[in-house]
Amino acid sequence: MRDIVVVLAGLCSPPRDEKSETTRVQLLWRAVSEGESGALKSFQEIVNGGMGGEDGKWTPELVMGMLINPVSAIEIHPSLAAPHEPLITEDQWVHAMRRLIEEQGAEHTLRLLLHTLKGDYVGAGGVPYGYRNPDLEELEAQAAYQYGCQEVLRRLRREPNLLAQSIRAMRADESMDRKDRAEMLENESDPSLMREVMVVTPDTWGEVSEEAHHMVFGYLIKEIRPVGPFGLPGAERFRITWRVPESPPA
Repeated sequence: MRDIVVVLAGLCSPPRDEKSETTRVQLLWRAVSEGESGALKSFQEIVNGGMGGEDGKWTPELVMGMLINPVSAIEIHPSLAAPHEPLITEDQWVHAMRRLIEEQGAEHTLRLLLHTLKGDYVGAGGVPYGYRNPDLEELEAQAAYQYGCQEVLRRLRREPNLLAQSIRAMRADESMDRKDRAEMLENESDPSLMREVMVVTPDTWGEVSEEAHHMVFGYLIKEIRPVGPFGLPGAERFRITWRVPESPPA
């Protein structure tokens, strides 16, 4: 199979990479003979070539890697890692592990689990579970803010009254952090800043100050957090909780 793929890859115009084409066809070859489970990379293939996702798209291996990581299901004891929010329930993790053992075998699953625990996990940035690399954290915060502003402008174009509705929703939100509320009230005491905020539109966004951008961002967005690794498009990487839920487009 490999020899045939190498020859055909060289005959393509332009020629295709022999290694990547061999890997791609090998998974398809196994899927034909073994079914869906055969389309997953073997443990050694993952060690040698990673779980994929370089093009910003989720692969079956990335999904498997996220599910197999215990940190996705439990908040590890503070003596072992910093606090974090689990992504799935413990029952979901057990179900995923049981299915992986049934389809791939216990040895493959256990080796992959150990490989994950040694630090090669989905979203790894060279830091322990629950901890953040300051540089990566800053980059992630900037990316989240840029994506959030992009979505704010999109909604403001569709919903002209959204800003006023969001301000009312924020003031009625009893769950809002006291420090955030105090900061917002302090900013609202600045008349010149509030004049900028109240007249901002998608067309005038570039003409107002960065402080006004932050104010509008805080009025419209209650929370924005990462749900996917670096490299994914903003819509797949971040999840926004709006103060006023978005209605489906007409």
